[in-house]
Formats: sequence, C-alpha cells, structure tokens
Amino acid sequence: MLPRTGLPVEKPVAIRWNRHQVPFIEAQTDHDLAVALGIVHAHLRLGQLELMRRIAQGRVSELIGSSGVAVDQLLRTLDVGRAVPAILAAMPQATRAWLDAFVRGLNHQLMHVRPLPPEFDLFDLRPEPWSPTDILTLGRLVSADVNWIVWFQLLRFRRDHDWPQLWRKLVAVDSLTCWTNEPGAALLPAAAAAAIRSGSNSFVMAPSRSATGAALIASDPHLSIVLPNAWLLVACRSPSYQAAGLMLPGLPFIALGRNPWIAWGGTSLHAASSDLVAVPADDVPRLAQREVELAVRWGRRRRLQIRESQWGPVVTDVPILAAGNATLALRWMGHRPSDEITAMLAANRARNWSEFRAALDGFALPGQTMLCADSSGRIGRLMAVHLPRRRGAPSDDMAIQPESGDDWDAPMTSAELPCIADPPSGFITSANERPPEGSPFVGRHFSPPDRKQRLDHLLAGADRLSFDDVARIQRDTHWEAALVQCRQLLAWLDVPAMGFLNARQRRFLGAVASWDGRYEATSQGALAFEVLCHNLARLLVSERHRAAYGAAWATRRLIWDDVLAADPRQRQRAVRHALRRAARAIGARETWGSRHRLRLAHPLARLPVFGRAWRCTDLPVGGGNDTLMKTAHALTDRRHGTSYGSVARHISDLSDLDRNYFALLGGQDGWLGSTTLLDQVPHWRRGEYIVLPLRPETAHATFQHRTDLAP
Repeated sequence: MLPRTGLPVEKPVAIRWNRHQVPFIEAQTDHDLAVALGIVHAHLRLGQLELMRRIAQGRVSELIGSSGVAVDQLLRTLDVGRAVPAILAAMPQATRAWLDAFVRGLNHQLMHVRPLPPEFDLFDLRPEPWSPTDILTLGRLVSADVNWIVWFQLLRFRRDHDWPQLWRKLVAVDSLTCWTNEPGAALLPAAAAAAIRSGSNSFVMAPSRSATGAALIASDPHLSIVLPNAWLLVACRSPSYQAAGLMLPGLPFIALGRNPWIAWGGTSLHAASSDLVAVPADDVPRLAQREVELAVRWGRRRRLQIRESQWGPVVTDVPILAAGNATLALRWMGHRPSDEITAMLAANRARNWSEFRAALDGFALPGQTMLCADSSGRIGRLMAVHLPRRRGAPSDDMAIQPESGDDWDAPMTSAELPCIADPPSGFITSANERPPEGSPFVGRHFSPPDRKQRLDHLLAGADRLSFDDVARIQRDTHWEAALVQCRQLLAWLDVPAMGFLNARQRRFLGAVASWDGRYEATSQGALAFEVLCHNLARLLVSERHRAAYGAAWATRRLIWDDVLAADPRQRQRAVRHALRRAARAIGARETWGSRHRLRLAHPLARLPVFGRAWRCTDLPVGGGNDTLMKTAHALTDRRHGTSYGSVARHISDLSDLDRNYFALLGGQDGWLGSTTLLDQVPHWRRGEYIVLPLRPETAHATFQHRTDLAP
C-alpha cells in the first residue's frame, strides 16, 4: 500500500519503521524529505485528511446530506480560507517549494494506492488532487480562535436581562486565586470544535534541576479524545532538517519535538484573535452579500446568501448563532495573511533559544505559549501570536462597538509581548493560564490556574528530576481545589446533627472523608465526591446558569461560586439532600473508573446502526477536568466518556540525541482494523513511551522495517 518506485523524488529515500508504524525518514535533499512526509501523512491518515479538508471548505453536506447544511452555512460564513491566496502570493520561495513537494507526495499516494480508506466508500468520495490552497485552508481551520467555542454557545444568553453581570462573571472567574490549604484562603459543530479546541501542559527545566545535568522539556497537548489521534509521530533527516516529534496530519512541519540543538513544546495561549462587532443599524441595509452553493448528498444543490460587513462576515445570520435582533460581524486575525509554515520550519531548524524566538515572531495564529530548552542549558517561554492593539478594558459584552479604536492594521507580534528566559527557579511552566499581571490585553477566557499551580508545586518541591519523575508528573491526578471543597462539604453536612444515617450513607461518607484528592481510576472517594457535587449543583444552581457555565473554561469554579453564595440554611439543607441522593446512586464496589471511561471512537461512531463498528474502547481511566492528566467530562452522576484531554505525551532530555520519548492516546494509523490504530493505548495508560531517536545509527538498529522510495 506504499508505492516504492516512480515517485516524485530526486534521489532514493529510505524510510525505516518501528513496530508502532512510526517512520524515521532519511532523504538526501530537503525536497525529497517534504515529498516523503506527504507520502507518510497520506499513507497513515488519508481518510482523516479527506474529511478534514471538506470540513475546512464547508462541504459537510456532500458527506452526510441535508443534515450538514447548517454546519456548512456556519463554515462558509466563517470562511477560514479567505486569506490563503494572499498567503501564497507572499510566501518565500523556499517555503513554497517545500509546500509544493509535500503536496506532490500526498497526491502520489492518493492517486496510486488502492484500496482507498473506508471513508471513501462510506461517503462516496472521489479522489481529488490536493493543492497548496487545500493545505493552507486546513491549517486555518485548526488555527481557529478557541474563543469561538465560548462565544457561539453564549450568544443565546445575550438577550437576557442579567447578561452584563453574567458576562463579567464568566470572564473574571479564571483569575480567582486557586483554593489552597493555607489559612484564610477561601464548550461549534462537533467536528469543527474538535479541530480547534486546545489546551495542554508544558514545562522546561534547566540543567540545574535535571538528574542528567542537561535541559529537559515535557509536554502533553490536550485535544478532543477521538480516533484517529490528532497527532502523528515522525523522525526525519535531510541536509537542512533533523528532528523528531508530533505533526498535525496535513501540515508539513513538526509542531512539538526536538532537533539536535533544541526541544520545543507549547500550550494554547487562548488569545483573543477575534472580535464580535455590533454592526450599526444604519449600516445593516448596505451590507454586501456573497453567494455560495452547496452540493448536498442525496438532495438538490442549495444556494446561500452570506452578508459581509467591513469588519467581516455577519455570523448572527447563521440560525444556530442568532442573537435576537442583533447583527454581529466576526473580525478575525485569520482573515489577514500570515505565514505559520515559514515560521515553524525556521523553528524546526533553530539552534538555540534566540533563533527559536526570532523564528516565531512571524507566527500569528492560533496563539500559542511556546517553551524551548536548548543544548547550552537555556530555557525560555514566549507568546507566539499576532494581536490587534486594543484600547481600553474589555466591555461588559462579548460584542464591541465599531468605534472602539482598536488597531488591527499593525498588530503586536511575539517580539513585543512578555517572555521569560532562564529564571532563578530553574523551571518554566505553562497550562493555559491567564498571562501575568501587567501584560498587554491578550484574551478574556483562560483556564483556571490549578494545573499550573500543581506543576509549580511539584517542580519546586524536587531537587533534580529524573525521567521517571517527569513521567509521573504527566500522569498526576491530584486536584487540590476538589480536596478543599470536599472538606468544606463535610463541614456543612454537620454529620452529628443529622441524626440517623443508614449503612449506605455511612459508607458513602466514609469514602468522601478518606479521599485524598486524587482522581485515580480505583478511587471510591473521587466518585463519591463527583456524584455529591452533581446533586448539589442541581439543587443550588439554576439550569440556565449551569448551561451558561458549561460554555466556559472554568465551569466547576463558577458552580462552586454559586454554592458559596447560597443562603447558608438553604445550602445546608441542599448538601444533606444531595448526600441522600448520592448515597443511593453509588454501589458498594463502584470506583471513579467504573463511571469515568476512556471511550475511543472514530467520529463515524455517531452514525445510527453502523456507528458501532467505529467504537473501539471503553476502559476505566483516571484524571478529571483540572488534573494534570486531563480527562475532561461533564458534571454528571452517570457512566460517561471522557471527551477532551491529554492525547499525546512528549519528554526530551537534551543530554542525549536519542532521549526523546512519545506516546499517543490511540496509535499512528488511521485505518480501522489496523494493528497500529490502538497499539499505544496500553503505553498511554501505563505511562510508557516510544523512543524516537535522532541518530541514524540508532534508528537503523531499532526501526526494523525498511521501505526504499525510488524516483
């Protein structure tokens, strides 16, 4: 299934594979490496790539019929590929040559390999050659603003009378101090959301904090938990490139990884690269229109009219985003040209922290907090993003007025934003937290500081960390805020005053009282606490507020804030009632893993009848919404699947070119039934890793299968 002759390469290329189907590519020219990368991406993930290409282009109704028209209307309105022609026109010749070669490799695989992935038959797809435009449009889709996930769920609340107060609460909650034990401390269509939702943990350590005496990096990106995995593992070598790491299928650069001189990782900055602009009533009659046509499987073609303002497309014309009588336009940095491929290729070749920082000044979106460790021992963190120069504080609404005076024509770049290098602590951490006080306005919605504070605590409390120590940190399931809440709930219960408790209630209270705050799959206390919180939220927090809080990054903090604000007598009655309900709901031998499940499935698993064939695992798993080993879930008392969290892990120790460790939640291959679709799940669950060497001689000895590509 991998053609080996007649390829669009200039010289022979050798690809060695390990038993997990991870390639080590050796090419004699940079052109041939790009071709080989395109071949590998198509060989492993062609079905995934074809579906994502059509999503990026707003062609979902071609796949699933009329039920996809609403999704396509949103995607065509967002028009993520709008800036692509200008990007291509300004792209440096070397980058364009690399991109063209990558596309040639992808197309050679598409046109010469049969059978094609099952997605082609299921969706009646015909092979269509890829173009550089397709690659850049896909890149713009996965670079979409994470704030859209929040905004598009909240638009329906904007017409309510208490909206300004609710909005202020939503944008301020993540800046609250994390609960501690110190005295006095007091969520787009599924496919598109899966592509853009991102979080992550990452940290770098200076040689003084590492057991090997060299700098070290560890990262675990958080994305939707789905098959195929959102990442590919690749190691490669050519005259200009020698690197190993994680690639996004369809994008021709290593996003997180290691070269001989530096290692890099990152987390989502949650940058506000968009504005919702309230279109003045006088301007509405004069809005321009563009017409788009949709091909609908099993149905007639549809024509849609999309209104355009001087700020961008009118998103409230999309029925699922209607906000009463408001006319809101989307202004997005992604509608302006920027060249992330050139920036990331330069970062992949960088030899030290200074070169890495300079490379990413051209990176505009999606906004990332990027971390780097180099072989000289330097460590650093920067904001890789282009942001408008906003004036004044954010308003009491998600929509701004046109006369805000914000400057979008000369955006801030990484060079103007705060960075940190070589701090006295000897380590730097990042976990989607709010930028430090005094920074320029970067965004509104950030993750609570719990994960970063946990990382800081674990790193500060150790002298020199070994690989095993770092691997344990990536699997840490402790949530300090939950433990503090748990103790507060026990105090509110005032058990001696409650009177008679039956055996089930006493057992339940024992599990809660003895819980250590760890969301281990075997923990009875974690399950008891979560079910108690679920029932308490239903009693004290209105359904409307629970729905609004579900759109935010700090859902549990918002709910707890309402619990704290409740009338004390009402709260005490509610806690006791919640105890009785929760005790009835849990069996004697149930644990967190009994109900918190790792369900890996292809998106096609949602199809009726046929979907079962695309469901692959249903396993107990630890972690939670705010633990370092993130396995996000809804607040529920039912058996549930994790929807979002840690989908890959990376550790690189710069003491040795071959000390690069990776694991995917799933596997390399995207073909259903492949032996490498799920083979890394046991590694991920046990905290084991696959070694990706940089030395060719190591790859020759350990990557046992070889494919030779010839012109």
